[in-house]
Amino acid sequence: MAQTTANHTVTVSGWAAHDSSGKITPYTFKRRENGVNDVTIKILYCGICHTDLHYAKNEWGITMYPVVPGHEIIGVVTKVGRDVKGFKEGDRVGVGCLAASCLECEHCKTDQENYCEKLQFVYNGVFWDGSITYGGYSQIFVADYRYVVHIPENLAMDAAAPLLCAGITVFNPLKDHDLVASPGKKIGVVGLGGLGHIAVKFGKAFGHHVTVISTSPSKEAEAKQRLGADDFIVSSNPKQLQAARRSIDFILDTVSAEHSLLPILELLKVNGTLFLVGAPDKPLQLPAFPLIFGKRSVKGGIIGGIKETQEMLEVCAKYNITSDIELITPDRINEAMERLAKNDVRYRFVIDIANAAASNN
Repeated sequence: MAQTTANHTVTVSGWAAHDSSGKITPYTFKRRENGVNDVTIKILYCGICHTDLHYAKNEWGITMYPVVPGHEIIGVVTKVGRDVKGFKEGDRVGVGCLAASCLECEHCKTDQENYCEKLQFVYNGVFWDGSITYGGYSQIFVADYRYVVHIPENLAMDAAAPLLCAGITVFNPLKDHDLVASPGKKIGVVGLGGLGHIAVKFGKAFGHHVTVISTSPSKEAEAKQRLGADDFIVSSNPKQLQAARRSIDFILDTVSAEHSLLPILELLKVNGTLFLVGAPDKPLQLPAFPLIFGKRSVKGGIIGGIKETQEMLEVCAKYNITSDIELITPDRINEAMERLAKNDVRYRFVIDIANAAASNN
């Protein structure tokens, strides 16, 4: 399959992984010309998601090298196609995980493009023209306007970048379970990382009692004092788990590592829901008894549609919610990847693409 097609004439500087070592190095490639439905974006910031690490190292076995990661893209529109609606030059915009979908199926027509069977991602995907998609670890991006969102003026652009993946990933299940507009529930968040810390912020903003469930006792002060969590449970502490049995209405599990679901399920009330948004490499064991004896449900989901992503950003603007970030220059991407693999970040790395020239890469 061709990596580019005849209309790919725009030379772009970026950063790519070329093999399963995952090492990211400077990479020059071609993007498509701005089409009638496209906007060209000067990238200012791009978040580093754990998914980027998986793809860079081919941990899921589906990477098409060279891969230019990055699906938390923030920038400014520099060119607008003839048929584009709702965007103009100079607009602050974002692009998340989605590059293309069929636009015709029931999911696309109900603003759930993220569940389209022909969905293609902004990197390591195949666009409509047959070219392989390259992501936001680059200085320019060309996107179909139907997969672009506006960034509200009062949100810091660098700290807003992770909202385009991590933010919508945790917002979607909260909205689906009527937890955005109906306060007063008890919700749990498993894992206090890039997704989990935003979930805690949402939960508190929406008026809920929030419990963080973590393997790390050292995170309790951070969870309560900095993020405002009401309770903290160490998932390996039997006494704490027993004391909290059947106390939580809804639990959002953000952990991407292998872990036991049994103690988490026992925390749910009867009719409670466990919603998975993490993606462990190995299958999780699902015990039947906590489901049967508690009428509990286990569900999962991936990001959200474009309309809902825009709604999420407006909600973030209302409550002044952004990600806690560590801003890095592109020459530190590999260092950031190594630290991310060790969960050594509070809570999301964001690449300062705009200052790429200063990093001499």
